[in-house]
Amino acid sequence: MNQLRLFTPGTLRASVIDRTDRALQCGALQPIPTEYEFVEQNGIRFLVRILSNLVRKQEAKQQQETAKPKDFNPFLPYEPDLFVTDISETHLCLLNKFNVVDYHLLIVTREFEEQESLLTLEDFQAMRSCLAEYEGLAFYNSGKTAGASQRHKHLQLVPLPLAPEIPQIPIAPLLATAKFDRDIGTIADFPFVHAVARLDDSWPTSPLDAAASSLKTYRTLLQAVKLFDETETKAGAYNLLATREWMIIVPRSHESFQSISVNSLGFAGALLVKDRQQMQILKDCTPLKVLQNVGRSL
Repeated sequence: MNQLRLFTPGTLRASVIDRTDRALQCGALQPIPTEYEFVEQNGIRFLVRILSNLVRKQEAKQQQETAKPKDFNPFLPYEPDLFVTDISETHLCLLNKFNVVDYHLLIVTREFEEQESLLTLEDFQAMRSCLAEYEGLAFYNSGKTAGASQRHKHLQLVPLPLAPEIPQIPIAPLLATAKFDRDIGTIADFPFVHAVARLDDSWPTSPLDAAASSLKTYRTLLQAVKLFDETETKAGAYNLLATREWMIIVPRSHESFQSISVNSLGFAGALLVKDRQQMQILKDCTPLKVLQNVGRSL
C-alpha cells in the first residue's frame, strides 16, 4: 500500500543540519575522526579513510555490552537526541551515532525486521522519499557478512560528495563503461559478481512511483546475481548501493579481508581502515583485490 511521507517536502536537509548541531552539543552524536587519502587503480580514485581514534566507539560498545542484554536493539527504543524526522508510517530517520561521514543518516523500520530480510516497497518508498530532496548515496548491508552491525533492518544514506576533491562517487568512471544486456549491466573492470541497472527519472515528482520501479529493479538485480527467486524471503549476504540514477548489487562471501572490514561503501570506492598497517595491506593487495576477496569472484 502506498504511503505518503510524513515530513514536509523541502524540510529534510534543514532538519538534518539542525538535529546534528543539537546532537553534537549534547553529546548524543559522537563522530569518529579520520584522515583520508586516495589510492588509484583502474581509473578509480579509491577514497580510503584512516581512523584516528576508535577509543570512543570501543568504550561505548563495551559499556553497551556490559549494561545491555546480548540481543539489545539500539533502534527500539531509539535515542531521542538522534531522531531527525518521521519518514512514513513504517520508517523513521535517525542520525548515525558514530558517524565517519558528516550527516550520515539511518532509515530505520519502526517495527523490528531482520536486516537480512528482503527489502520491501515500503523500504524503497522511504529511501526514495529521502533521496528526492537529499542528494546522496543510499546503501544496504544485508546481514553481518555484508557489513551490517545491527540486526534491525535499516538502510543508510550519506550525502554527496564523499570528499571535496571528488565531485562524483569514486566508481563513477567505471559505471560509465557498464555494458547492458537489456536492463542489466556489468562492469568489465570489476573482478567480482555484480549487477547494475539504471533507475527511472520520476523521483523529483513521485517518490512513490519511483519506489515501485526501484523494487522491481532490485528484484531483477537479485535474480541476475542468482540471489533470489519468488519463493524466498531472504536473499543471502549482499550489498546494495543506489543514487537517484542507478542501483548496483554485489553478493558477499566474507565480511573482511586480512582484518579489513568492508561494507557497501567499499563497492562505491570508499574504504575504511583502522590504522596505517591496514592501509599498507590495502595498497599491497590493491583495493579491487580486497573487494574481489570479500565479494564473489567471477
